Amino acid sequence: MAVVTNISSYLFASLDGLKPLRERLVTACHAWGLKGTILLSTEGINLFVAGPAAEIGHLMTLLKSVPGLERLQPKVSESAEQPFTRMLVKIKKEIIAFGVEGIDPVNRPAPRLAARELKQWLDEGRPITLLDTRNDYEVHLGTFNNALPVGVRHFRDFPAAVANLPESLRDQPIVTFCTGGIRCEKAAPYMIQNGFQHVYQLDGGILKYFEECGSDHYHGECFVFDKRVGLAGDLDESGHGLCYACQSLLTPEERASSLTVEGVSCPRCYQSPEEQQVLALEKHREHLKQVTTPLPGKMPQDNFRPLNIHARHDGWAILDCLCDLFDHVSKEEWLAKFKAEDIVDSNRKPLQPSYKVRAGERAFTRERLQCEPDVNTAIEILHEDSALIVINKPAPLPMHPSGRFHRNTLEWFLKEVYAPQKPRPAHRLDANTSGLAIFTRTRAFAQVLQPQFEQGVVEKRYLARVIGHPPEHYFRCDTPIATNAGPCGSRTIDPVSGLPALTEFEVLEHFPDGSSLLVVTPRTGRTNQIRVHLWHLGWPIAGDSMYLPERQLGEVQTKSMCCEPMKLLSWKLTLRHPLHGNIVTFSAPTPIWASLPEQPTV
Repeated sequence: MAVVTNISSYLFASLDGLKPLRERLVTACHAWGLKGTILLSTEGINLFVAGPAAEIGHLMTLLKSVPGLERLQPKVSESAEQPFTRMLVKIKKEIIAFGVEGIDPVNRPAPRLAARELKQWLDEGRPITLLDTRNDYEVHLGTFNNALPVGVRHFRDFPAAVANLPESLRDQPIVTFCTGGIRCEKAAPYMIQNGFQHVYQLDGGILKYFEECGSDHYHGECFVFDKRVGLAGDLDESGHGLCYACQSLLTPEERASSLTVEGVSCPRCYQSPEEQQVLALEKHREHLKQVTTPLPGKMPQDNFRPLNIHARHDGWAILDCLCDLFDHVSKEEWLAKFKAEDIVDSNRKPLQPSYKVRAGERAFTRERLQCEPDVNTAIEILHEDSALIVINKPAPLPMHPSGRFHRNTLEWFLKEVYAPQKPRPAHRLDANTSGLAIFTRTRAFAQVLQPQFEQGVVEKRYLARVIGHPPEHYFRCDTPIATNAGPCGSRTIDPVSGLPALTEFEVLEHFPDGSSLLVVTPRTGRTNQIRVHLWHLGWPIAGDSMYLPERQLGEVQTKSMCCEPMKLLSWKLTLRHPLHGNIVTFSAPTPIWASLPEQPTV
């Protein structure tokens, strides 16, 4: 079996010409098949590299030829496998991140203590404090007997940790140590600078001590920052591992566990799919609160309303197209918008009135610095999986951008919460209708689910509180509904040229206040279908601001927050799940207005 040679080394030295040196090292290391990391800085070099022994020798020869690196000496160990996955050569501000100005290991170093001399001191029982400057998780794998961990998660925290050391240590002999010595090159001078009188640094760190003295006075292993993770006193691999997901040290048994997946999980942090789903749901619920508080539409912002070019307008001038689509807006008004550069393409570049459009193209009208009306943000995520998001939508809240609403819409909120995914509504609810709204998380799932709604195979149940007492327990309405919108976007009955529509009703309760609770089953999916059919039958929905009693039409489509809510609930949806194909039913919580009175017990 081929043996891999591992070297670690550092040297504080004044270096220049770092960019040419970096290019030279990258080319050479790739040619020699070496892997690892080399950090270059004006203050020196720090490296961990592994590969064939001969090629490692070539690298050391190259490095020692660099002015300032003549004294570079590596610590050498061997492994059965390459511990690194790639070769990186980086230019950094520091070769070991510390973040404190004025520490100069080259010109003002701390006194060094050789490994054999430290062992002699420990053999003699000299009164010294061994200060472990490494991170807590490194200390957990092993350290010198009776050593004092400084207590940090990152070396940048070292200055704050030193401030918390006992005052009594300031006049006592202290020996700082780390893995290879580089951290102590800055830690020890920093302590001296801050009033500690007798500070030494272990020359070469734990690895040099292992090389010269074995594991005497040391318990456990030495943590190293590569796939070997832990080295024993003879510098052989210990078999321990590191979970790169939770940073836990793993025993050989834990490394062999089926729950250990490199970079993903280990037995200590593994979560079942069910646990992951619960945690993801809670995370998205919390994010939703943040996205909607404050309402994004309260801040003035340009809104861009899309205009999709249909086949019949192919080749038209865009001005003629707009006048044809929006005949209630005068040509002069459109020309004013063109002059203000408020008719733009998909790249937000202004278009000219004579621009020839193409079928399938999309243009936009700009509405400058819009503040949107308030909406109800009491949104509940009832369920989510890899395919679906099931929402309990409050009212008033538009499903998607339209009219005065762009950012204050359910679709916008969910895109912010689930980014980079772009949840797509599988069906539509009016802004004033509350209850179940289902979104798909990807285009692929949308292509499976949306046809179920279009083909009428999704079983829908609504609850409606209507004005009046319908005399029949079961009744239906199959009157066609107008294709084109009327005032304020309303729809009306059109028996001659309207679209076929069928809605079935069941009376659950007549209430003393003159209202009734109905279960509503729409068999088709026309705009405002339930509202229009009940209005036509003479039983309008309570709280509906558009379809009023006596077959009158109101002037407001989307209600304001201060108005009484419309009492129409998307209650139950039964469909074939796009992920696994099973039939599933989702239900919305029942609001107070839809609650039946308790029946007396006998």
